[in-house]
Amino acid sequence: MGNFYTIFRAGKGRRSKCQRKPVDSFNNPAGTHEGIKTVGADNLCDFSTDSNLCICIVTWNMNGKVSYEDLVELVGSNRRFDLLVVGLQEVPRNNLARLLQDALVESHELLGKAIMQSLQLYVFGPKNSDLFTKELKVDKHSVGGCGGIIRRKKGAVAIRINYKGFRMVFITCHLSAHARNVEERNSQCRHISHSLFSKYWNPYARPAQITVWLGDLNYRLQGINTHPARNLIQRNLHGLLKSKDQLLQEAERGQIFNGYCEGTLTFKPTYKYNIGSSNYDTSYKVRVPSWTDRILFKIEDPDKISASLHCYESIDDIYSSDHKPVRAQLCLKVCKY
Repeated sequence: MGNFYTIFRAGKGRRSKCQRKPVDSFNNPAGTHEGIKTVGADNLCDFSTDSNLCICIVTWNMNGKVSYEDLVELVGSNRRFDLLVVGLQEVPRNNLARLLQDALVESHELLGKAIMQSLQLYVFGPKNSDLFTKELKVDKHSVGGCGGIIRRKKGAVAIRINYKGFRMVFITCHLSAHARNVEERNSQCRHISHSLFSKYWNPYARPAQITVWLGDLNYRLQGINTHPARNLIQRNLHGLLKSKDQLLQEAERGQIFNGYCEGTLTFKPTYKYNIGSSNYDTSYKVRVPSWTDRILFKIEDPDKISASLHCYESIDDIYSSDHKPVRAQLCLKVCKY
């Protein structure tokens, strides 16, 4: 669908063209761009005591494998959040909704899911959350083939939800692999942003207030070889690798994620690990470790809604995949004047 949608003006019999704003804007106003704003995580969140809505967000590339124990670790034992958003890539052919529900031990129930083969997104809320849910829509966008393997579907699935008065969009994606394909990933981000929910477009609908991207974005480290990178990681100096991160570089160039926020990358690169261990890839490819798995968020009107990040971390005790999951906790509050 193109940039414009034709609508009839009531009572006039004339057509006018009304531009549809994408789910979130990747195109910057002329001469301006903000890049990605890095925000610190305050671990002292008192959750719903001082916030109107708290969200736990998790992304994980499962590499086609699953165990119930890993899912229990994924959702965590601390359930002091309102919504749990789980984005999964390379999902095996299992009933993940049921397994996740079992792992939550009845503290939360499934509100909505969006599935495109191996790419899946789930939103869970407390019991009786339907009383606070005014809208829930799902959509998906494919960005090419599967490379012959069904569990490596590329693209995005999304859920739009109005919960407790907060209009939110959650997008989980799996973008093209390999360091050389950075421009392809940029293009995929823009196409996904423009295409999602276009079939529901209403020129009079109120836009989302919060947009969250989570997934295997597949941006790599660039300009450093694997052994120097691993040496820095081994010495706990991986923070020095942020200047080599393609995602931050492309955002700084104004290509993607303009005005988004991300927590500080204090954790080690999440890919690629030897399955079953905490050692990076020792295959013949010896890939450069990279922060492929990310969570970013954007508040459309910070004067009306404030957001605070209270966790941004990898979950290192899961070993069944060549990726480590990433988790964030985001709390929202309506600004009062």
